[in-house]
Amino acid sequence: MIAKRVIFEGRVQGVGFRYAAKQLAMGFDVCGWIKNLPEGTVEIQLMGDSDELDEFIQEITEESAMAHHIKNVYTEEIPLLENVKGFTISA
Repeated sequence: MIAKRVIFEGRVQGVGFRYAAKQLAMGFDVCGWIKNLPEGTVEIQLMGDSDELDEFIQEITEESAMAHHIKNVYTEEIPLLENVKGFTISA
């Protein structure tokens, strides 16, 4: 099990990006959260099997209805998340 932090740049706020990602997460064995950041980007922190995380991120960036809004994606491995269940939208 690993955890990753992913930052999405582009027109990713105000277009339903967080809600679309939450819906996609239901089809994957991942847990974590997604939120808007003040500079106009969106951050996801998630945890799960490495392959499952990669497939989820690929689904968002290449195959989802939101993919055309994304200009850049930055991914880094982070320490495992604590006390996280499911996949939620954070304020």
